[in-house]
Amino acid sequence: MPQTVLTAPLIGRDDEIARLTAVLERARAGRAHAVLLAGDAGVGKTRVLDELAARASAAGTTVLTGHCVDLGDVGLPYLPFTEVLGALAGDERFAPVLAAHPVVERLLGGGAEQDVGGRLQLFEGVAGLLAGLADVAPLLLVVEDLHWADQSSRDLLRFLLSRGILQRPAGGAPAHTVAVFASYRADDLHRRHPLRPLLAELVRLPAVERLELRPMADAEVARLVRALEDRPLPEATVRGIVARAEGNAFYAEELVAATDTEAGPVPSGLADALLIRFEQLSDTAQQVLRTAAVAGRRVEHDLLRDAVGLPEDALESALREAIGRQLLVAGDGDRYAFRHALAREAVYADLLPGERSRLHGAFARLLAGRGGRAGSAAERAHHYRESHDLAEALAASVEAADHAHRMGAPAEELRHLETALDLWESVEAAARTAGQGRDPVTLTLRASAAAAHAGEAHRAVSLTRAALAGAGRDTDCELAARIRYTLAGNLLGVDSLTAAFAYSSEALAMIPAEPPTRTWVWAAATHVLAARQIRENGTARRIAHRALRAARELRMPDAQADLLISLANLEDGGRTGAAGRRRLTEARELARSAGNAPVEMRALFNLAVGGFESGDLEGCLPWVREGLDRARCAGLLSSPHPLEMRYLHLVVLYTLGRWDECLRVAAADAGSLPPAGGYTAGPALHVGLARGDLTAADRAGALLAGPFDWWATLVAGIALAEAAVLRGDPLAAVEGVRTTVDALGDDAGTRPNVAVRLAALGLTAVSDAAVALRRAGGDAGRWRAAADELVALARSTALSGEEGAPQGPEGLAWLARAEAEWKRAVSGPDVAAWEAAVTAFGFGDVYERARCRARFAEALAGADRRAEAVEQAGLAREVAVRLGAVPLRDQVDALLRRVGPTDPAARTASPLTARERDVLGLLAEGRSNRQIGEELFITGKTASVHVSNILAKLGAASRTEAVAFAHREGLLTR
Repeated sequence: MPQTVLTAPLIGRDDEIARLTAVLERARAGRAHAVLLAGDAGVGKTRVLDELAARASAAGTTVLTGHCVDLGDVGLPYLPFTEVLGALAGDERFAPVLAAHPVVERLLGGGAEQDVGGRLQLFEGVAGLLAGLADVAPLLLVVEDLHWADQSSRDLLRFLLSRGILQRPAGGAPAHTVAVFASYRADDLHRRHPLRPLLAELVRLPAVERLELRPMADAEVARLVRALEDRPLPEATVRGIVARAEGNAFYAEELVAATDTEAGPVPSGLADALLIRFEQLSDTAQQVLRTAAVAGRRVEHDLLRDAVGLPEDALESALREAIGRQLLVAGDGDRYAFRHALAREAVYADLLPGERSRLHGAFARLLAGRGGRAGSAAERAHHYRESHDLAEALAASVEAADHAHRMGAPAEELRHLETALDLWESVEAAARTAGQGRDPVTLTLRASAAAAHAGEAHRAVSLTRAALAGAGRDTDCELAARIRYTLAGNLLGVDSLTAAFAYSSEALAMIPAEPPTRTWVWAAATHVLAARQIRENGTARRIAHRALRAARELRMPDAQADLLISLANLEDGGRTGAAGRRRLTEARELARSAGNAPVEMRALFNLAVGGFESGDLEGCLPWVREGLDRARCAGLLSSPHPLEMRYLHLVVLYTLGRWDECLRVAAADAGSLPPAGGYTAGPALHVGLARGDLTAADRAGALLAGPFDWWATLVAGIALAEAAVLRGDPLAAVEGVRTTVDALGDDAGTRPNVAVRLAALGLTAVSDAAVALRRAGGDAGRWRAAADELVALARSTALSGEEGAPQGPEGLAWLARAEAEWKRAVSGPDVAAWEAAVTAFGFGDVYERARCRARFAEALAGADRRAEAVEQAGLAREVAVRLGAVPLRDQVDALLRRVGPTDPAARTASPLTARERDVLGLLAEGRSNRQIGEELFITGKTASVHVSNILAKLGAASRTEAVAFAHREGLLTR
């Protein structure tokens, strides 16, 4: 039968497709089955059924589809079955089966109703026809939109599923190869809908099951949105569509089609579809829904009652009607909510402008009359703004920002402050002064702090620059200094280090150091941070000690904490030393006692990363977990230090070899925490590549799309270097290392600590290429320049890191590996160098130690220390198998085949068959495949297969290497 042309891509639905495909496979094997597919309008039922129909048809199944149509009170009986029979009658292939069941021609004649006996005859005829079709080829019957089915169609479907085609024929006849898929809208089934009792009856049948198609996950909707549009959509547009569609594929498609007005009303076609059910309500129920739409997605019963002005019994009757039609749902706490946000938007858009303004004003006054309870300020601000009472909207917006700040919700605080700033010029000066007692510069500065805490670093910079531009010459010098040191701190967050130092210098110069003030202390603390970033460590230490004394004198515990953290990184062995860690612990307690969550996060991050840098991976984890718990409580999970702790948590799990746990935590982060880009993507990419999944390279490349992001660039750089090693592409590896290191360096010319790891990975690809050339008799010297460049990068970075001192155990381990890879590239595997690398990674990096063991084993085998080589290779293989690191396991297996058994008595035992030993003997004589075939009376193609098998079994890269190995092992018999 002709199939529907599939246009929209099928995204997600893997579980549902797998389940329905299994039903089809069982049906083809003679176990007839039916599935009732439920789901809200637009959720994707038809798309799923189209996909299954296309797959079934491609597999040789006959697919028949009938549709029920909403014809109101004048429905046509048997409409979906009439459609099916019409299609059959138009296809001559089915003429013999139709002729064998003439009773069904009644349906083609118009579907007139029959008496009871005639109906039974008709039903049996349809069942017999479908069974006859199934005898010719497996059959899939699809009935769509059962919620619109007429009574006769429902009766016929009941007969087919309970007594007809799903039942095994009597007398031992073969079972029918039939599957039935029938869809219906779950949101259309009000309590008295006639389909409800039929569904309840059918699902009790053993051969019938119900499958609910739930709304798509946000990530799947985002993929669908991107796939629907040829042009790339801005990320903000995609997020907006995902939020509004709420998992509904049809809604997402309509919103994509209207992307030019994405923030505007519901697209007209979608609005019409959504309003159909609304317009079927009584006038009173429509009035209640219009009022509820102004309240928002949810509304309390008492508030709705007061706003709509109806008697209680009339209101309850209207609400019952709306709930029965599944436009509203009753929630907890005496609340009602629209079933879908877009339904609310469509009803809201249908309001007259005056009606909308009046209702918003009513809700604003009702909320204000409740005493301004906590949390209602945001609602009042919205309603006042929509009712054009801008002075009250401004006051409520600032109050809402205050509430968000107390609740630890920086993103919401930022939104309310930006709303207040937008309203400022529209409100008369007397009204805003009386209502606020605040100025726009102070509000803008506060908004920049909220943006920084919400993880919007670039927005924080823009807002602080706006505050600086708005500050006139008569601005108080302390406020002017605050603006500048805040701007400096925000610039540090976007790695604009030189500019940060310049602004912090200006701030410090604007206010006298004596007598010290709170503003001077914070300006000094920021200047210390900026000075340290551009390696002005002497200046940083001098000012830090002076500011710390002032902070103690002024009893500023949070400033003391901030300065202690800076000094812990500047003196006495840094954050990995005992003195530094004592300072960090004191700083954590001071910041916590002062209630300064951002400074507390900084202390906890330094404690965690200090543990990691010192090689104490297990000891690092409690600090990470404490930091993330505190950040979660403070609403700061998207601010810089908690983001880095989220990344560090995953890195530690990855490094310890707890890969499955790492993937679980990353998935949980992605589902329950704010978006973090490269912060949570990195370790999952490393696991994927280590397990041989090269598609992880594509996901890594996607992190580089859009504006520059330091962490995303770091994560992508490592992953792409690993991918180049897996592909055996040294040119891409070297160029990728150069590009990433340049991108991650700062404007002071400092290379990132990760450069040593990147250099080692680049050297891995280079040494593989050099060794392959050397084995083939080529000139490996062509890679000498690249190897020298990369090892120099590794040495300079590891021995003089970002702080000017040698890196910790991890950095030095990567340097040891880089040195060993360099020697492997320029002269061949070096036993001592690889032994040093294995030892260096003993601080806890399970996978990298195993990789070094594999290289160590190779070097030992080259030095003819076979027993040690097998031992080291075995240890590496054990880790590779436990981690699922297939490429490493395969590399070790190839090495073990080359090394062979260590027992001299067993070394003559050949892994080759007798025929393969014959072929090997002729290979040793230099014969070609054709000559081998002639000698052994086989074809040249068969000889080629034998040669390939020999190379694989011996782990040889070439015919020459295989012969050399065979000579050494005594495998040659000719």
